[in-house]
Amino acid sequence: MDFQAFRQIAAEEAAKLQIEEYELYYRLEENTSVSAFRHEINNFSSASEGGVCLRCLINGKMGYASTQQLSDESARALVHRAADNAAVLETAEPEFLVGAGQSYEAVSASRVPLPDADSMRKTALDGQDALYAQQSVIDGCETEVFAGRTCIAIHNSRGLSLEYENTVSGAFVAAVVSDGKPDGEKANNYKIRLGQLDKLDLNAAASEAAADARATLGAGVAPTGSMPVVFSSKAMAQLLGTYAGIFSAENVQKGLSLLKDKEGSTVAAPIVTLVDDPFYDKSAMPMPFDAEGSPTRRKNIIENGVLTTLLYNLRTAAAAGKTTTGNGAKTSYDAKVGIRPFTLYLVNGPFTQEQLLQKAQNGVLIDSLGGLHAGANTISGDFSLQSSGFLIENGQKTAPVRSFTVAGNFFRLLEGISAVGNDPLPPTSISPTAFVSPSVLVEGLSIAGK
Repeated sequence: MDFQAFRQIAAEEAAKLQIEEYELYYRLEENTSVSAFRHEINNFSSASEGGVCLRCLINGKMGYASTQQLSDESARALVHRAADNAAVLETAEPEFLVGAGQSYEAVSASRVPLPDADSMRKTALDGQDALYAQQSVIDGCETEVFAGRTCIAIHNSRGLSLEYENTVSGAFVAAVVSDGKPDGEKANNYKIRLGQLDKLDLNAAASEAAADARATLGAGVAPTGSMPVVFSSKAMAQLLGTYAGIFSAENVQKGLSLLKDKEGSTVAAPIVTLVDDPFYDKSAMPMPFDAEGSPTRRKNIIENGVLTTLLYNLRTAAAAGKTTTGNGAKTSYDAKVGIRPFTLYLVNGPFTQEQLLQKAQNGVLIDSLGGLHAGANTISGDFSLQSSGFLIENGQKTAPVRSFTVAGNFFRLLEGISAVGNDPLPPTSISPTAFVSPSVLVEGLSIAGK
């Protein structure tokens, strides 16, 4: 049974129970991956997961129920279980449904069929050939080819009926290199490329992965002290992803973010503009509506250093006396509605990374961060993170360094950005949420090395 037939039966059952306010949220995800190691396919997986979540409003209480089975019997049972769940709730938390008749942006989502297994296996082996053709590469290189299809549909009693489908595919290539000495040093790096498999430039990806790995051979330890730090586009995107939750109105209202009552206040340097854009041109999953069915839109969260808006869903917007920003999100078909950004990105500045290094003069270029979950406090903003990168000496990128710690506070980091680069990397996330940033120069962070 398809979702349209399922929702019709559920609607009929809801009418019998005199349930006037309800919503059906359907999500199906199909994922296939093929990996290769030592020029052979070593893993193939294919999975399909999804289902329907019904939420219904009875006497001011919202009952939830979900099912993975699409059948007449499960549709009717779903309605009864949601109604029963609403009846036993002790407190009523305000919930809202979106009405029909709103305007939605047209998106260029891909609806091509998933690639077949043979083409995925070929691409995985081609990736192996590309890796082993690179200088200094040794045994241990891995490739993985992946493809996924996401289908979402929302139907409610207020006449809202929305559908979305998108297909994403790509490849992961991981290079392992050696300095060539007996029992010598090894290093690794990886690249991810999204797009149709027959159009991926695996040779370029493999070359970049191997070159980046070679650049870290012979790494020493950074000096200790307070110094200018240039975060690469990759590292700054990692920080944005770690601290994105501070902009959630839900977290603010629960006391899990320090941005309470900060809308309209300066929270970053004047050169900082932070945008959430569901239609970012390189996004793998541009989204015209959120998990509640609200239209999505591009918005400046921070504009020229000023916090212009938090991210809201319907419930948190009502609590704050505001309008939703269209950022309702569900981590799975049966999850409660939360809040997430779409593509959260720092707007480019005028500088190349080389110019940022010139401005820094002496310090550290951080290219990768580790321990982001354990070493970052997303409430206070404090962080102490394992890092790797390169020394900056007399305005130049010089020797590689690793196993040092960078410490600071994310809120003060935003205030301390003194220059913004123009070198963002394209997003590699295959979900609607991605984080993008150019390189940035931050003054006076604490580095603990030798």
